[in-house]
Amino acid sequence: MSGPRHDPDLIRPYVRTGGRNRPSRDVRLETVVIAASGPTDTLGPDARRVMRLFGGGGRGGLAVADIAAALELPPSTVRIIVSALMDSGHLTSPAPVEEGPGPDLLQEVLRGLRELV
Repeated sequence: MSGPRHDPDLIRPYVRTGGRNRPSRDVRLETVVIAASGPTDTLGPDARRVMRLFGGGGRGGLAVADIAAALELPPSTVRIIVSALMDSGHLTSPAPVEEGPGPDLLQEVLRGLRELV
């Protein structure tokens, strides 16, 4: 009779996240992140894998869902890893554009739509 087989790819999510069960910030699957600077030699193995996806900073942004798919990890785990990397300054997310069209432009669009009807 042989003992249990240990598969190195079968690591529990809480081990991968250092025991954290939630991201420290609002990181969603559609959140796009870009690599910032900083040494990666002190990061855990999964965090280093995330950073390698950016290829030394020469690559653009990646969505959290894309990172999860590329690393074949559960999205919930990747959300926690990405938020930790954002906390440490290794990743950043472009600031969302909060400015909408001004009232003058909206009035102009409304006038144009009325002319079409």
